[in-house]
Amino acid sequence: MTLIVLKKYLKLSSGSSIPTIGLGTWDIPTTVTASIVKNALDRGYRLIDCATLYGNEKECGEGISQWLAQDPENNKREDVFYITKLWNSENGYDNATRAIKNCLAKVKSIGYIDLLLIHSPLEGSQMRLDTYKAMQEAVDNGIVKSIGVSNYGKHHIEELLNWSELKYKPVVNEIEISPWLMRQDLCDFCRSKGIEIIAYAPLAHSKRIQDPIVNKIADAKGVTAAQVLLRWSLQKGYIPIPKTKTIARLAPNLDVYSFELTDKEVKELDHPDAYDPTDWECTDAP
Repeated sequence: MTLIVLKKYLKLSSGSSIPTIGLGTWDIPTTVTASIVKNALDRGYRLIDCATLYGNEKECGEGISQWLAQDPENNKREDVFYITKLWNSENGYDNATRAIKNCLAKVKSIGYIDLLLIHSPLEGSQMRLDTYKAMQEAVDNGIVKSIGVSNYGKHHIEELLNWSELKYKPVVNEIEISPWLMRQDLCDFCRSKGIEIIAYAPLAHSKRIQDPIVNKIADAKGVTAAQVLLRWSLQKGYIPIPKTKTIARLAPNLDVYSFELTDKEVKELDHPDAYDPTDWECTDAP
């Protein structure tokens, strides 16, 4: 059988290229964030996902800066894709304008933000659109390269796409995705609109690592259960961002291009009728 060669980068509708797997930094203590980020970059990660809510944007920037300074000839800023998100309290045009400047100030040493997202749709329609207006201006000002959304449902995305002031389409929707929370209709809708899916909590916060089917497949492949779940996301065409505080797990989580799941194995993993979020759920917010 010929191995399915999965792309290591996807082209976003903005023209930027995004790595197809990254490091999530939620709940990584500030005392170790810079070290984890630098070690991830040393091992080949090129996508770092952060947010104002996480409280470690500054440390993410420090980790990236340390990696850049380590080998300036070969370690280039344009090779790292840094994401951050505006929290609910930062919604609204004025708040978002200030918050974006603060986000950049925290990572001043890396110069710009590759992708800025609205963290959730919870603040309501007008606040969402006012926030997006500020984000569009950040693109015009060169502070941010691309913009998108997170935890958005289909109706939130339609609202944005139908907005008369839309200048830059959202390039991604970052949502929780796993075999037990497939959201197939939402994913298909997003991708039909040129919006890529970043899959957070692709390991279901490790709650499914002991799943017998996952482990049966892992044993047959000679890989870990985590690698099976990450490969599932990749073969679905998503961008998984596994989080780990453990340096030893960084390399295995990235090593998911050297094996593949058969169609039968993918179907064994699929749970299209399951609805088991392990994180917050607001794709159905008004």
